[in-house]
Amino acid sequence: MNNINLVQKYISNSQFIRFGFFLFTLSIMNLNGLKAQSTEDHSYLIKSIYEKALTDQMAYKWLYYLSEKIGGRIAGSPQNYAAIEFTHQILDTIGTDTVWNQPCQVNYWYRGKEEVARIINHPLIGTVELKVLALGGSGATPITGISGEIIEVKTLDEAKALGFKLKDKIVYFSRAFDNKHVRTFNAYGGAVDQRVFGPNVASKFGAKACIVRSMTGRLDDFPHTGVTIFEDGITPIPAIAVCTNDAEILSQLTQKGPVQVYVKTSCENRGPKQSYSVIGEIKGTEKPNEIILVGGHLDSWDVGGGAHDDGAGCVQSMDVIYLLKKIGYKPRRTIRCVLFQNEENGLAGGTEYAKVSNKNKEFHFAAIESDAGGFTPQGFSFDSDSSALKNYLPFFKTWDELLSPYDIHFDKGGSGADIGPLRSQKGILFGLKPDSQRYFDYHHTAADRINAVHPRELALGSSAMASLVYLLDLIP
Repeated sequence: MNNINLVQKYISNSQFIRFGFFLFTLSIMNLNGLKAQSTEDHSYLIKSIYEKALTDQMAYKWLYYLSEKIGGRIAGSPQNYAAIEFTHQILDTIGTDTVWNQPCQVNYWYRGKEEVARIINHPLIGTVELKVLALGGSGATPITGISGEIIEVKTLDEAKALGFKLKDKIVYFSRAFDNKHVRTFNAYGGAVDQRVFGPNVASKFGAKACIVRSMTGRLDDFPHTGVTIFEDGITPIPAIAVCTNDAEILSQLTQKGPVQVYVKTSCENRGPKQSYSVIGEIKGTEKPNEIILVGGHLDSWDVGGGAHDDGAGCVQSMDVIYLLKKIGYKPRRTIRCVLFQNEENGLAGGTEYAKVSNKNKEFHFAAIESDAGGFTPQGFSFDSDSSALKNYLPFFKTWDELLSPYDIHFDKGGSGADIGPLRSQKGILFGLKPDSQRYFDYHHTAADRINAVHPRELALGSSAMASLVYLLDLIP
């Protein structure tokens, strides 16, 4: 839903708001609060941010190391700890006042050896290897693997209706993305329930294993992993995602008759581990107790390099600190970069961060999350407690005018999973919105590497975030 028209209507219907906006534009204090700045001054500073980001491209350099030298960083893994150390050191060297690691408890799920799945002895195509990845939280097969007949279903309700007819079968959830959606996240939201909850339903009714069509709208050979959740008391059965090309084959064959599939996984739940979110900040000069947060999640899945999801969000958030320091900006409020832990399979970092923040009676004036890939930014969605949102509405028109030359606009909507728990503090929450068309080509796959990220697109995201931080910091 688009909230810009609502904001414009609100402004045009209120002389008081117009007058307040006029004063905001012409009378906001400069970096040190000593003299008034014009709209042209703000435009010039934002231009400086963009030019610095596009010239230095520091985010891309950091992302190369994170994606290609460290790689997939599932919470609790050795690679995850290496990423914590790397990003801590970077934040410590780019001008933060303080850097620290905030502990949180994560569950370490280990993939084990490469998964195997194949159609066996089919009368039309014989034995065919399938391209698959175990889902996070999947159980293991016996060392010799398992085989069974496939039952294809489209929805959770359809699986529940079959009930114990699923016993000793391999349940195949085959619902594809609905590609009529312009925004691919809507297609993802319409299909992902079968991956998250399908294996749990299958296990309840005695299924041997579960296969899920990969979460992408493109037909390709890359299987997509992702979390699946088993309720307490439900046995984690082997659960695998199959690439969309092979998913099409499975669906065609099940329409013609019985299909037998062999599956072998060696996944292991290694239990609770202590991991850390990495936090660095610049203390505000005038309102240090009001925090503007920028962040992404440091963990990723254990395949590929986690470049778009969410190495991009992490390096963009670090880049905000770098850019503000490089242009000599001294923030009035505290600017805090948080690289959250365990978003992919637990949200432990975001939950713990909000818990500690609330205990310390902190106030997050604003929070910005980047967790939708490193593609060209198109704007920000925003969310807030309804009682607090009215405090920000007068400023949206100014922000839109200053950032529209960079194709950045604002729409009411969601923000991000990690900053969501901060909503109770009644600040405003933003989510960076990049072009989403190619995101699910890479999401949770082995293809999510640095070569899938363009350095200029990544830098434009850093610039948009840093510019919004600057504009938020100007609010009296």
